[in-house]
Amino acid sequence: GMNGTAIENFVCVIFNVSFMNCTWHVGRTVTEDTQYFLYWRPSKKEVVTECQNYIKDNCGRHTGCQFQNVTIKDKNAYFLVNGSRSGQNIQSYEREILLISDYVIVEKLTPPLNVTVNCKEDSHRCSIWWQPPRTSHVKKSSCFKYEIVIENK
Repeated sequence: GMNGTAIENFVCVIFNVSFMNCTWHVGRTVTEDTQYFLYWRPSKKEVVTECQNYIKDNCGRHTGCQFQNVTIKDKNAYFLVNGSRSGQNIQSYEREILLISDYVIVEKLTPPLNVTVNCKEDSHRCSIWWQPPRTSHVKKSSCFKYEIVIENK
């Protein structure tokens, strides 16, 4: 395909554990009648499927996809975005993403669960407990760092 027709700035964000939005910018040299299509495979053992719920820009072009019930079973996910336009070949964007080290997929975490506070007035001490947030793929609670902000009201 012609230079400048492939998508740019491809990013996926996982939120609420199993929802994922992937977005991109259209190529610099494409026209309004260009359309993009996203295919993905969440693990090597699964088949490649097309996006079912596209996000569109003002011209009706696909600029993202919303996924539900996403489970990422292993550490590699595969994405392909190709495009079509009458009379012009569109460059494909293809990426196999390593979830541990690649920042193309970002996860917005939920707050920690079951936060409990126990304060003793006589000693002016408080104890705070919580459970790690639910995530799509991080299994070790030691991977999290927490910051506590205490406000006197």
